[in-house]
Amino acid sequence: MTTNSIIENILSNAGEVHTNLTPAQLVQHAIKNGEGVLTDTGALMADTGEFTGRSPKDKFCVADAKTENTVWWGDVNQKFEPAKFEKLLDKVIQYFKGKKVYTRDVYACADPRYRLNIRVFTESAYNNLFCNNLFLRPTADELKNFAPEWLIINAPNFRANAAEDGTRQHNFTMVDFSRKIILIGGSAYTGEMKKGIFTVLNYILPEEKGVLSMHCSANIGKKGDTAVFFGLSGTGKTTLSADPDRMLIGDDEHGWADDSVFNFEGGCYAKCVDLTQEKEPQIFNAIRFGSLLENTRFYPNTTTVDYSNISVTENTRAAYPITLIDNIAVPSIGKTPENIFFLTADAFGVLPPISKLNVGQAMYSFISGYTAKVAGTEAGVTEPQATFSACFGRVFLPLHPGKYAKMLGEKLKANPNINVWLVNTGWTGGPYGVGSRMKLSYTRAMITAALNGELNNVNYENHAVFGYAMPTSCPNVPSELLNPRNTWSDKAAYDMQANKLANMFVKNFEQYASGVDKETIDAAPKATQNA
Repeated sequence: MTTNSIIENILSNAGEVHTNLTPAQLVQHAIKNGEGVLTDTGALMADTGEFTGRSPKDKFCVADAKTENTVWWGDVNQKFEPAKFEKLLDKVIQYFKGKKVYTRDVYACADPRYRLNIRVFTESAYNNLFCNNLFLRPTADELKNFAPEWLIINAPNFRANAAEDGTRQHNFTMVDFSRKIILIGGSAYTGEMKKGIFTVLNYILPEEKGVLSMHCSANIGKKGDTAVFFGLSGTGKTTLSADPDRMLIGDDEHGWADDSVFNFEGGCYAKCVDLTQEKEPQIFNAIRFGSLLENTRFYPNTTTVDYSNISVTENTRAAYPITLIDNIAVPSIGKTPENIFFLTADAFGVLPPISKLNVGQAMYSFISGYTAKVAGTEAGVTEPQATFSACFGRVFLPLHPGKYAKMLGEKLKANPNINVWLVNTGWTGGPYGVGSRMKLSYTRAMITAALNGELNNVNYENHAVFGYAMPTSCPNVPSELLNPRNTWSDKAAYDMQANKLANMFVKNFEQYASGVDKETIDAAPKATQNA
């Protein structure tokens, strides 16, 4: 079936069709359908049911002539046969017959040169509200002649028959790059739609458009300078990019073209466990009428959300349009970045609080995507554990990580004035349990100094194991903190810890070595007994 025939089939056979409803209308439908309730701030609170997070083991990519030799196949990108996809697609289309269907036209990519038009079909009103909030919203005039390029077909209550349909179990997320369809069934978790489109853009933009896709936040300074922040959960990416003196481009997904950095999305999908107005005022104040809360709970006998309640899941979420955040860039586009920050929370206490990377080190660190879990966060974890996620978003990469790293290196060489910084928001003076967490005020001071060019003309020394260039001074930061070895009372223990972490980096990188160049491989840390 063609895209148009799929659309016509769903629309002509549905029991009810609701197209591009306003947020207010969607909230009314959701309440009437029993999908959610209103909180005391006016936000819609809904449960996603069986799945309260993505299910990466149930995500598949159709393997055909387009993808067979381009997609990075393996545990991240699992193959699915075209014929089986066609049968499953037909089943889902048949499933929609006689049912209530919500459809919405949205797009991704704020830079109009790379705009991706999307038509979404959802079974529930709150899933449709999520798409309104997270994707970019066409104007009324744009909707008149809207031509969808990609389809998202989302049927949470459809359950696959694994033996018959070729899935792992009853839920699935399928991406067909040739047919331009994302097919979702068996899971109501809205993040599957968001990350499905991110996966699509992670293929299309680098492979077909020459644009580097990035899992990062970005902002713009008063002088028009763009900064990009990469970092896994717990590293401070959202906190550090939300700077009152800089305009937010976006908090999660961006593209880097020859002359722009642009947001993929039109909204935010924020974690809200333990959320307070004091800690995260921007997120807290954005949770109002038209916003969506997922899997949260109320204080007893109230409609006030208890953000500390994780009885359903620790992955409680808020989805809202980026326009509800103060101080945003309109449109969500910046210039070529002047500063790039790789954020890590190093619980081993080894990495410098800030260091400058050369091109090879930037590519190596990008592919590594390192942070660490602290002891006690999971059962059986008694010491810090290294966490690596290629390009800071491994599970969303349809191409080999070396492809993205190569593009990063090419952009850095084409723009030699770009500074790449590694910032450790983790531990100093020892590992977790011995040392202390780097003060947020010091981290902010270091980032501010980097953004203001105050680290351009200071002296640097190289880390003996990782080779990173460490400034010997930084405004508003004690100099003794800048070389992590100096903060340890037991220097021999630091040297052993640095060697240990370096070997973890090298071991992790082995899986990517065949797809990267010599410059990247040569930037690996050099384990030595004399740090």
